Amino acid sequence: MAPSLFDFSPPNSGTMRSRLLLAAIIALALALGIAAPMNWRASDGGRQPPAQSTPATYVGRQTCTTCHKREHELWSASHHDLAMQVANQDTVLGDFHNTTFTHFGVTSTFFRRDGKFFIRTDGPDGQLHEYEIKYTFGITPLQQYLIEFTGGRYQALGIAWDSRPTGEGGQRWFHLYPDEKIAHDDILHWTGPNQNWNYMCAECHSTNLKKNYDLEHDRYATTWEEINVSCEACHGPGSRHVDWAKTGGRGEKFPYESRNGLVIQFKDPNNGTWEIDTETGNAKRSTPLESNSQIETCARCHSRRSVIHDDYVHGRPLMDTHRPALLEERLYYADGQILEEVYVYGSFLQSKMYHAGVICSDCHDPHSLKVHAGGNALCTQCHLAKKFDTPFHHFHKPGSPGAQCVECHMPTKTYMVVDPRRDHSMRVPRPDLSVKLGTPNACNGCHTDRSAEWATDAVLKWYGPGRSRDPHFGEALSAGQKGLPGAEDALMKLAGDEVKPNIARASALSLLRWYPSPASVRAARRGLEDPDPLVRLSALSVLEVLEPKDRLGIAYPLLNDPIRAARIEAANVLAPVPRTMMTTEQRASLDHAIAEYIESQGVNADRAGSHLNLGVLYTRSGKFDKAEAAYRTALRIDPAFIQAYVNLADLYRVRGQDNQGERILREALTIAPRNADVHHALGLLLARQTRMSEAVTALEQSATLRPENPHYSYVYAVALHTTGRPKDAIKVLDETHARHSNDREVLYGLVTFNRDMGNLDAATSYAEKLVVLSPQDPAARRLLNQLTQQ
Repeated sequence: MAPSLFDFSPPNSGTMRSRLLLAAIIALALALGIAAPMNWRASDGGRQPPAQSTPATYVGRQTCTTCHKREHELWSASHHDLAMQVANQDTVLGDFHNTTFTHFGVTSTFFRRDGKFFIRTDGPDGQLHEYEIKYTFGITPLQQYLIEFTGGRYQALGIAWDSRPTGEGGQRWFHLYPDEKIAHDDILHWTGPNQNWNYMCAECHSTNLKKNYDLEHDRYATTWEEINVSCEACHGPGSRHVDWAKTGGRGEKFPYESRNGLVIQFKDPNNGTWEIDTETGNAKRSTPLESNSQIETCARCHSRRSVIHDDYVHGRPLMDTHRPALLEERLYYADGQILEEVYVYGSFLQSKMYHAGVICSDCHDPHSLKVHAGGNALCTQCHLAKKFDTPFHHFHKPGSPGAQCVECHMPTKTYMVVDPRRDHSMRVPRPDLSVKLGTPNACNGCHTDRSAEWATDAVLKWYGPGRSRDPHFGEALSAGQKGLPGAEDALMKLAGDEVKPNIARASALSLLRWYPSPASVRAARRGLEDPDPLVRLSALSVLEVLEPKDRLGIAYPLLNDPIRAARIEAANVLAPVPRTMMTTEQRASLDHAIAEYIESQGVNADRAGSHLNLGVLYTRSGKFDKAEAAYRTALRIDPAFIQAYVNLADLYRVRGQDNQGERILREALTIAPRNADVHHALGLLLARQTRMSEAVTALEQSATLRPENPHYSYVYAVALHTTGRPKDAIKVLDETHARHSNDREVLYGLVTFNRDMGNLDAATSYAEKLVVLSPQDPAARRLLNQLTQQ
């Protein structure tokens, strides 16, 4: 199991929840005194299957094998075939001959008994216990093992078997977190929720997986049609295709003959081919690609995403059931190169190959999963060998690593200790971006003894100045992530550039929510009309900067968007809008979309974060009793889920019950005494109760524990200023500004505090910096004008 496959917060559980709390924080601080893309096709998910009266059913691979022997032979022993197996002497690769493995003081023993496989290792209580291995998970370059617990749970061991040959360093036990002590109460411990097979892994390792979680009894009854990734995992249930083969295949009348009875048709109806243009050396499709159905079918599992609906229908758009991750700072480098495990799709969307109409099966056999050819022959199918497979192009000795296309254009990054994976953005190496942004590049991936400047000069010498000086979307994303001067303008330009990859444009819009201005809202309004649902969804996040009453006219159309992910995000954004402002039709649309949002969170009802999301939604909607119940459910599922304590305490603030809120926060501190979020929330609560001495202490603690969060330091400074310590407040902000020179909130504080102290020169200097950072912010401009006119 790849532990990070679903390891990103469900929609709105993190950033938007934080913004909800930030609104309350800022309010308290003030109270204390303070058109269709031309070149990048929309993600259509393929032609929607026609309405059919009788749903197709699963028939199993043995039925398929009757007619598709060659495909079955290719599939057999593939990664899909061996994705999950019952543990027995034929499937278990690891050494279970009383072998031991020690990791940070915990010695685990692998052994056999009565023909079964066992491990003695630390359990959820930190003590050693014996566990039977029920299933194997994967096969190469590593194999993991699943253990059954009560309540239908299966957990993946944190110790895995390196199945590579001994000469490659394999045939050994190793820990997936080799440099970390993973104690029994750590969220990453193998018995914890983040290593749970039912939630983390099951959907993508078996066919027609149904998680079947029962929230009331906190148990699973997970089922599958086939234990591995079999024919119908991709092609969909095959009963109608079997009927076609028996009847329509012989020329008899058959209602679904145009699709051969298949739920989804991957074959290009135009029979497009790739033809190399001898002038450019690159191939072009003979006919445009009509559908992304194959790519989005693969993306269901080969992507970093969250699940928003559990009734997957083959052929429907991906974003009806899944929400792909954007080019987030914690997942990708600023220029879109892979950082964490992101599973191909988000990278491929950035590529020129995707833009040109390349699909997965152009390079990979869809049944064996192997590439069609070895070495550079794979790439020279579409890129003229005499132009590209030559030292005049790659400037390396033939046969050397530098002469291999994939080494320069698809460099690897190793995950799970032993699993190297290639970056499918298929980019031109840009060492100049390494100099500008600190991103990696393929040149220095090999030439580790050389600098990025050296590599930049080499590229310049080989290809001329035009090759390495082209603007890249990563520059805008990096500026937005770091809050650099000009970031807002750069992000707006990227968001509106229809030539750039849509995933980059969507990522730009997601960052614009941190740059609240009329210009950003205008950019979002344009994004809401984009053909790509990922862009539309991201544009909605910008509307969080608007007052609820101002959102309705802008976001309302997306309540009826054809894509579920966009509808439920619109529901979340519009939930705080007073119903009295809506027409009957608008209320009905919002109610329907909110019901879909609630249903989407129910898909992952086994995760505390989903109930926290519901709590935020109900709070926004003014349904406080339901919000409290949702937060309580989150804590029942995960008593150590600190964010639920913080949100529940904030709900009590809204209800005027700070006494209960304080009790909740102090309970949280007994679980996580060094959690800055709890200290911060407690400090705000104490300030509301005018217990300022205690408030200052709590806020100081939060700022000390999280110096990387400038907002906590800002609020601490506000508290100091309010309690008659303006010099101390300015000192805190000066120190924070030294660490976070582009944080606008800190600059606002420095401007106002210095102004109030009569330090007009310092206030003016900081106001000038603020205007440079946020030229679209009218409030910053007014502040500077007021100072210069004094």
